[in-house]
Amino acid sequence: MSRITFIGAGSTIFAKNILGDCMFVPALNGFEFALHDIDEKRLNESEQMLRNLAQKYNQSIKIVSFLDRKEALKGAKYVINAIQVGGYEPSTVIDFDIPKKYGLQQTIGDTIGIGGIFRSLRTIPVMKAIADDLEEICPDAWLLNYTNPMAALTGYMLRHTNVKTIGLCHSVQVCTKDLFDALDMEHEGIEERIAGINHMAWLLEVKRDGQDLYPEIKRRAKEKQKEKHEDMVRFELMDKFGYYITESSEHNAEYHPYFIKNAYPELIDRFNIPLDEYPRRCVNQIKEWEEMREEIVHNAQLSHERSHEYGSRIIEAMETNIPFKFGGNVLNTGSLISNLPKNACVEVPCVADRNGILPAYIGDLPEQLAALNRTNINTQLLTIEAAVTGKKEHIYQAALLDPHTSAELSMDDIVSMCDDLIQAHGDWLPEFK
Repeated sequence: MSRITFIGAGSTIFAKNILGDCMFVPALNGFEFALHDIDEKRLNESEQMLRNLAQKYNQSIKIVSFLDRKEALKGAKYVINAIQVGGYEPSTVIDFDIPKKYGLQQTIGDTIGIGGIFRSLRTIPVMKAIADDLEEICPDAWLLNYTNPMAALTGYMLRHTNVKTIGLCHSVQVCTKDLFDALDMEHEGIEERIAGINHMAWLLEVKRDGQDLYPEIKRRAKEKQKEKHEDMVRFELMDKFGYYITESSEHNAEYHPYFIKNAYPELIDRFNIPLDEYPRRCVNQIKEWEEMREEIVHNAQLSHERSHEYGSRIIEAMETNIPFKFGGNVLNTGSLISNLPKNACVEVPCVADRNGILPAYIGDLPEQLAALNRTNINTQLLTIEAAVTGKKEHIYQAALLDPHTSAELSMDDIVSMCDDLIQAHGDWLPEFK
């Protein structure tokens, strides 16, 4: 019996989306879905929920769960990774509270920025342990990584382990749909080309019947900017740099040095920037889960429709040899994006089939877009270097190179802030204590 293993299965809603989707794939009939989490209560809840879905939609699927990760990986053909190391408390709270004492404000803190750096540092050792287990137990398995910081974690796996890894995000598949909806434009029948890095990939081309739609997009965007809305940062970046970006405005507000600035506090209101957005979401999600737990976990009539997530479709393509096109995070091997570093993790169009995953060659990005990408890649590469070598100076360098952090704080304050974060994280960063 072939197995799909889900690591971090205590994320019940996400497990429902990915593994629920897989129940609608005939090629996966008879598969075993193995769940693993370190939280036994959440693991049991996800197991119960998925058993109900399997009973309703695909009784050929067997659901099993394990607290022991190695047991969960035995016989795995595909492995889904959706872990969060350190959780909301204590780690996310630390990531936001200590920088705030230095006057450094954040919105999401899970990609780069000081929050993204420290999330990477506490997650990469766990990724290494997962990789060691995969190499030992199921060396031919594919790892589908959904965990952030996507570029740093996927880049680490591809450069420093032998695990076949693809990084998957949600932003590429909704990028143009959300843009067109915001501008009251018809989305059907468009052709698009998207490439860059995770959370900062670019809508390089968008056409319908060969006609470039960017002039009309930019005209409508300029009008929309006259009133407050939810996507003002991305529209401003498009105005100044010429292209729309895949990830949300709340994310991009902290990827650049232009928007969250103590010297220009009016920018927060002008661009409608939700400071401390991620901690607020975490609190709301915890509250909402408590309210909806019974409805999700013990509902024998729980329904599911196949989502827009890539995971089930990639697995289906590998099982059936019917190609599936998607935006994936891969190493820039062979200079897929030729004006970005070869050791960077890039997000490019990919095709999955029985042979694996083939990324597309893009060539040069417009130079201004590559320049913006490189500012984030610098921090990603130094963060990986810190995790691999255990050298604290690389943590400092990653933070010193971060666009938002370096625009706000002095070098001495950045180093001091990193030291405070290392101390506060304690056993979550044992190699740097």
